[in-house]
Amino acid sequence: MAKPKSGAKKATPAGKSGAKPAAKKDTTARLDLIKNASKRVATSATKVAKSAADTVKAAKAAVKKAVAEVAEKPAVKEAKEKVAATKKSAAKPAPAAKTAKAAPEKPATKAAATTGKAAGAKGASKAAAVVIPAVEKPRPRATKLPPPGEPLTKREMEQLLTAGEGRGVMGEGSLKGRLVVINEMPNLVVVGRDKRELTFLLQGPDQEVLPAYVNHKVSVSGMIRKTSNHGGVVDVRKYSAKKPEAEVVEAPPADTEPRLRYLSPGEVSMVTAAGMGAGIKGFAAVRGNLEMTGEEFVLVVSNGGTRQQVSFLIEGKAAAKGLRKHVGHTLQVMGVVDKTSGWGGRISAENVEPRPSETRAVSRDEMELVHIEGEVQTSVDVKLNHGLTVRLPEQPGFTWAIEPTVAKRVGLREANFEQGPNGGPATREFFFTPRNPGSFEVEFFLAKALAPGLVDRSFKINVTVKP
Repeated sequence: MAKPKSGAKKATPAGKSGAKPAAKKDTTARLDLIKNASKRVATSATKVAKSAADTVKAAKAAVKKAVAEVAEKPAVKEAKEKVAATKKSAAKPAPAAKTAKAAPEKPATKAAATTGKAAGAKGASKAAAVVIPAVEKPRPRATKLPPPGEPLTKREMEQLLTAGEGRGVMGEGSLKGRLVVINEMPNLVVVGRDKRELTFLLQGPDQEVLPAYVNHKVSVSGMIRKTSNHGGVVDVRKYSAKKPEAEVVEAPPADTEPRLRYLSPGEVSMVTAAGMGAGIKGFAAVRGNLEMTGEEFVLVVSNGGTRQQVSFLIEGKAAAKGLRKHVGHTLQVMGVVDKTSGWGGRISAENVEPRPSETRAVSRDEMELVHIEGEVQTSVDVKLNHGLTVRLPEQPGFTWAIEPTVAKRVGLREANFEQGPNGGPATREFFFTPRNPGSFEVEFFLAKALAPGLVDRSFKINVTVKP
């Protein structure tokens, strides 16, 4: 080999030259890194411990608040358990900080710190979720008014107020109805054309004020939109409210006698008809034959001598003893007529006027008469178109009568009430003129006056009509 020139340094190998100084530099750098890492780990551990202590304090305060609000034991136990859990989770990062000095690697210490923070935050969030109630958000309200639109036509207004029609109709108009609150929102209940109710939601700047007029009569005007077949929305521009009318309790009327009136001709005919007009009362003039039952005067107005006889007891000043001379004659009585049943009632007579008796429809002259006296059950033969008379004694409060159908078959012409001679008992005479040949059974009933349905006794006779 050629020797190097003098004055030039010899080349030394890389491994041999400077090996010891390089090793010293590496060890010092590593020690510095370890010291710095331990300091950082210690500071992060103290921060984690402080944050855990803060979370524990917040959890304790939240638990105290929850215990004050809720007095139930299970809730208190759950809160205490959660506080204990947060204490444990906060105490765990402290030993990690001590051991972190031995571990020179940064990622491990950072991961431990982040897990400790996450655990503490998770425990605190759970405690807060249990204790703090959720705050309800206020419902949005439409307070802005749309621009004015076209007014509703008469046809559109009819569709708007008809239930089941008019969906989509909109325009400027006015509505009247009753204000109600549904889901804390003012609504107007409008009675539609067919008496069915329609409900309209009221919107606009006055939406907060309108609920104060619940159950008031409210009139609104603005943009009306019918969004369904049974209601819609009104953007209120103007409104007016009226207080509900208070129910006036009417005082009961004084016990005064109802004012009497004059009966019409139709009512007078009902008064004199059998089985009709019960309950009619008023001023009227009626005509009939005067009879007596005991000491009382009776006016027979129709169907005399039959079980459909209509008669009235005469009362008042005009019912004096002077009427005895008119017994068996026709009278017209004016006064207050009170028909209590279908067969008669009472007359408070104010004026009594005698009327000429009606001429008899059948003359008894030149007629063969068969006469029966008293209550005798017998059989008689009568010639066709001739006469049969039956005389029966009357009793006070009772009167003799026959069935209307029998009276028509046998031909009843008269049922005359006659006073007894010298104050004796009164009698009633039945006069028949048979018009059809054959055999007939005639039954006589002694019925109570003004109540022909109440019969005391009866008897029968057999009549044979010969040509």
